[in-house]
Amino acid sequence: MTLRFGTDGVRGPAHELSDHVVTALGRAAAAILGGGRFVVGRDPRESGPRLERALVAGLTTTGAAVESLGVVPTPVVAWICADRGVAGAMISASHNAYGDNGIKFFAPGGLKLSDEVEADLEAELDGLLGSADAPPVAASERSSTDPIDDVARYRQAVMASVEGRDLRGLRVAIDCANGAASEVAPRLLRDLGAVVDVLHASPDGRNINAECGSTYPAALQAAVVAAGADIGLAFDGDADRVLAVDETGELIDGDHLIALCALDMRARGTLVDDTVVVTVMTNLGFRLAMADHGIQVVETQVGDRYVLEALEAGGLSLGGEQSGHVIFRRLATTGDGLLTGVQLLDLLARAGRPLSAMAAEAMTRLPQVLISVPVAARSEGLLDDLAEEIAAVESELGDQGRVLVRPSGTEPLVRVMVEAADEARARSAAERLVGAVSRVAPPA
Repeated sequence: MTLRFGTDGVRGPAHELSDHVVTALGRAAAAILGGGRFVVGRDPRESGPRLERALVAGLTTTGAAVESLGVVPTPVVAWICADRGVAGAMISASHNAYGDNGIKFFAPGGLKLSDEVEADLEAELDGLLGSADAPPVAASERSSTDPIDDVARYRQAVMASVEGRDLRGLRVAIDCANGAASEVAPRLLRDLGAVVDVLHASPDGRNINAECGSTYPAALQAAVVAAGADIGLAFDGDADRVLAVDETGELIDGDHLIALCALDMRARGTLVDDTVVVTVMTNLGFRLAMADHGIQVVETQVGDRYVLEALEAGGLSLGGEQSGHVIFRRLATTGDGLLTGVQLLDLLARAGRPLSAMAAEAMTRLPQVLISVPVAARSEGLLDDLAEEIAAVESELGDQGRVLVRPSGTEPLVRVMVEAADEARARSAAERLVGAVSRVAPPA
């Protein structure tokens, strides 16, 4: 098997991530990222321990010192990398089902890898896999930090982000997706004084993201209404992103979260250059709302690492994705669902108003239809083949709509997104483009 990096590390069916290949990936990472010290975390899916052993075997073969963090959210790994100036790896398939798994790396200092570094890592890996002297997986020596202490220090850092305020008086329902946030999220919010109702926080290795979490928020929406909660928070499997639910049970996606935070930060003078960074997937309604408030919008390709690169390049303070990856650059080096949730709860506590009212004022979401089309394989020339059809749809929608067709960076899918002034028009245009994709790219 040849591993290739997508928008968020390598990811795929766990059984295809062989010990041999993952060990070679560990050797390659040690060679390219350097530093001699790594921290490794994982989410609770059942394939995690095997992949961790293989990855650590490769890292330690080169002489690197590896500290195992056990089951922790991805942002904990990134935070420790930033705190200690070391490299790190997270074994997770994020929002995917338990049968998948993946590995994403952080450079020393907690930043995700650039395209150039990933290309170097792929080249090093290919060389190792083609070499006859690649060692088999073997038992490896590694140190083990106290994960309780590490998570406690991370938790304290997130709590400190609200500058001495607390969340007393708020009732919060959270869905931990039977994932990496299952232990840390309830304690963090309770330590801040919130009353917390917890859903899906009993991971068994196979129930991660299983009809729960940010990709299946229906149970949380019902729980918020039933409990009379002020807000709900839905994490994904590795807790690097979050979606919210208002007190009426309506879903609040990443676009709305970023809009709320951008307006709040601008009012408090902490939104650097009155600018926010988002991706091409961000709803047109967000752009229109920011323009109304005099906030500039910088756009990147999909992937929170590209958002981070733009934040770094401009010295900016806030960015994120519709999926709920939000980066508060002054506070973190990556998308952090727990930090985002705490920032939103702090805003709610300070405002003393219902989330539904604040979200309605922040932006109006234009109807957006997103359809994922399974394909047998990614085609480099796909967008060229679709260019004429895409142009025709864009011409028909004019400036009251938007079209985006892109291959997924993590799965064998082509994502078709259309925005328009009304749902029917958006869906008709999207289905037309789905048909075009199916003709050009054979289905899986």
